[in-house]
Amino acid sequence: MKTSTFRILAPCLFLAGFSTARAEGNLGVFTDHGDVGSVSKPGTATFDPAAGTYTVGASGANMWASVDAMQLVWKKMSGDFSIAADIAFVGTSSQPHRKACLVIRQNLNPGSPYVDVAQHGSGLTSIQFRAAPDGLTKEIECMTDSPTRVRLDRIGDTVYLSVGYAGGKPAPSGASFKLAMADPVYVGLAVSAHDDNAFETAVFSNVELGQASPAAAAPQPGLKIITLPSGDRRVTDH
Repeated sequence: MKTSTFRILAPCLFLAGFSTARAEGNLGVFTDHGDVGSVSKPGTATFDPAAGTYTVGASGANMWASVDAMQLVWKKMSGDFSIAADIAFVGTSSQPHRKACLVIRQNLNPGSPYVDVAQHGSGLTSIQFRAAPDGLTKEIECMTDSPTRVRLDRIGDTVYLSVGYAGGKPAPSGASFKLAMADPVYVGLAVSAHDDNAFETAVFSNVELGQASPAAAAPQPGLKIITLPSGDRRVTDH
């Protein structure tokens, strides 16, 4: 996210700006992990089979504008699907814009087109998207902050965001974005510190990769999307 705004979803591995790092053991439902873009400290990713949790750490200046700098845990997928997780940051931080995300990307280049759901350290939750290679990132903010669970459903070319609170099942947020990406796409978990001199960690639990739900695309009466002065957008019921 922009630092000036507090408020407001078969390439090879050796692409410019991406470094692979094989995990010890396995990565659960995912295939591999590595740093995307320029980072000052190598990222980390571990899977705890007993707890079913993924712990992901990264430096990196941001996931925003025309380039990303982050640690990504990924798997290639095609067609319609969903990814969901509970997300929690580890420890406190002075950086309100540190990000932990569920991501759908065209490739592993720093400027790849993508759609994600970004959980910020401040609690802000939004769909972020880059519609063109090396283009600018925009976002659609959720109406409420700090959901306990987030989910992305890819149905055709549209990615829908659902959010859940207090252990409840995620419900459509009213935020979605249509972006055509050629199959297969990279689907996974990402963390960026928003300060390349720092290192931030998040835990992703109850991670599910599965079928897309038609309910995610259901119209949400009473919700609308407004455009902010920055050009980004926000879901509102006003």
